[in-house]
Amino acid sequence: MGCAGANTGSLAYERRFPTCPQMPIVLDCEIISDEGAEDGSQRNTKRRCTLAVDAPYIFKKLIGVEVVYFLQNNFLDWANRTLNIEAVNESFSSRIEIFERCRYYAHPDNPDWTCFDQTATLDIKNFFGFEHSMEKMGMKQYTQTTLKGKEIIEYFINELKAEGITEVDRWKPPADAAASSISRQSSKDMEQENGIADVNGVKRGSKPEILLDGDFIAKHLGQLTPMQESKLLELRKMLEDCEEDLSKLPSYQTILRFLRARDWHVSQALSVLKDSLKWRKENSIDDLLDDYKTPAVVTEHFPGGWHHYDKDGRPIYILRLGHMDVKGLLKSIGTEGLLKLSLHICEEGVQKIKQSSESLGAPVLDWCLLVDLDGLSMRHLWRPGVKALLSIIECVESNYPETMGRVLVVQAPRVFPIAWTIVSAFINDNTRSKFIFYGVADANTMKEGLEQYIDSELIPDFLGGTCKTLVHEGGLIPKTLYKMNSLEEDEQAEQAQQNKGSNEHGRATNNGLNSDHHGLYKTVELKTGYIHEVVIRNTDVKSVLTWDFDVIRGDLHFTLYRVTKDLPQQQDAAVSFFDLNDFSEGVNYFKEETTLICHHKESVQGSHVMNYKNNYVLHWFSPSCGADGPTQLNYFYEILSSANYKGSMTSLQSGFSSNSATSSCQSR
Repeated sequence: MGCAGANTGSLAYERRFPTCPQMPIVLDCEIISDEGAEDGSQRNTKRRCTLAVDAPYIFKKLIGVEVVYFLQNNFLDWANRTLNIEAVNESFSSRIEIFERCRYYAHPDNPDWTCFDQTATLDIKNFFGFEHSMEKMGMKQYTQTTLKGKEIIEYFINELKAEGITEVDRWKPPADAAASSISRQSSKDMEQENGIADVNGVKRGSKPEILLDGDFIAKHLGQLTPMQESKLLELRKMLEDCEEDLSKLPSYQTILRFLRARDWHVSQALSVLKDSLKWRKENSIDDLLDDYKTPAVVTEHFPGGWHHYDKDGRPIYILRLGHMDVKGLLKSIGTEGLLKLSLHICEEGVQKIKQSSESLGAPVLDWCLLVDLDGLSMRHLWRPGVKALLSIIECVESNYPETMGRVLVVQAPRVFPIAWTIVSAFINDNTRSKFIFYGVADANTMKEGLEQYIDSELIPDFLGGTCKTLVHEGGLIPKTLYKMNSLEEDEQAEQAQQNKGSNEHGRATNNGLNSDHHGLYKTVELKTGYIHEVVIRNTDVKSVLTWDFDVIRGDLHFTLYRVTKDLPQQQDAAVSFFDLNDFSEGVNYFKEETTLICHHKESVQGSHVMNYKNNYVLHWFSPSCGADGPTQLNYFYEILSSANYKGSMTSLQSGFSSNSATSSCQSR
């Protein structure tokens, strides 16, 4: 814990005796012996403590006692600033052995902090046949005592503060005393840690001089609990043990991000942080800001750039994704070029975060991403482009965790849930929770919504504000700048391999977006006049139904229906639900999407906001079969929970006419 210096903590501990209000079970503590070193550096105190038996009345009657006795030994070492406490039971010692050890000591990296740890053992040999009951009561009592340890010390520290005692002078040896072996060793260690020399006389990297005290935490790291502070220091110490050049250690802010990304599991955070440090070294990431030369095609056509700060001091990066020519960029600078551009943006972001924190004098640990999706269409889901995007996300998530404080997604069109379905699976859950969405029909409320996070005078003009930006509007990249023709060849080869798999196994693999999704797709064959229907029983109002299907062979008609009555078991693949006598359109079933005619080799994606707790039916119909055989369909669908969306995602539907064939977003 970091509530006081070790000397103050030791003085506060002394006030626990002979009794303290937080532990009424302790009735009295009698000092048996109290000895100290002549120079005042050490003190050894032994006590006999009387404790009330915390057990049911009938149990106390059976064992015949109301109190038990413990022997406690306190060893206080002022020179090394430690307090060790050991306690054993005197009562029933032949039947049960209880041993407890506590330790207070100065933290090695911050001498103004007191650390505390506690262990105990319980060995029940024979206790009148109540061994199991005693074990349960003993564990319960120990747990309660452990939870009170910090509370008790803080109580007496506050009591000392109320009396005007905020610090206790550290012990100093008498002027004529010879330095002990411990003192000499400590001095030697200190010289080595400060970069004077190692055992071979070679100067080592000096340890960073930043002291992790309360003021530093408040100014640079924000609010942390004592446990979080402890884990931060623990991880920092583990990194020091691994890294010879201490000047290369990551900042406390970086260590904190990795800890948060791994839910404060120190060992997990250490593993990924070591991997990231190795990656940075192998790829010269520390030199990226100085060495990176922005390609001309990025300068002239990349629709992204930095734009002032949000209301929390986070630097804002604007990405007009809907205006980005993904294929053009990849064919101009390649996957590696796009990755390096993304890493350069991340490095700039970390630098701007630090500058903002220094400017404000308050902790700023992440940046804000404003994504404009106006113009997003299925062309952005070009297969090599999505694969490149997913690899970039994976790299950024691994090496820049918790650097994204908020993601504002604006003007999300109807095709967006399809893209989100693909991409969100690769985004950390904690990062995903920071997304806030605004659909295309939110124009009247979007500016007002953005003003919760961005000052009104800084809202970009293309979003209804007055602020001009330096962000390029993007647009198609001239083919004269293309260099990476192999991307097209790779796409064609991948498509040929998928078609081969379909012919060999009678099942088409995913013609969609990522090989990781192959197992999600189902394949069916439809004879002339046959139908295939998938029933979705919706219980989540405002959830979003998305679909992606390929017409591998032949032609198909596709329609989405909503049904307000119970559906019977389907018996005949040639008979639709809606051919039955008791189904009447406009009465108990409704056409939610106008029938879309889909041709051979076409890929179709779409989405629909399910506003009712009804049955929804994906309906495919084969009008005729060609010479190649039955029509073949390869499809996938997913329901996106309404809880995934914090913004107004219902506008995804209202942004398009529900009677328009274009609502299914054909990709041809």
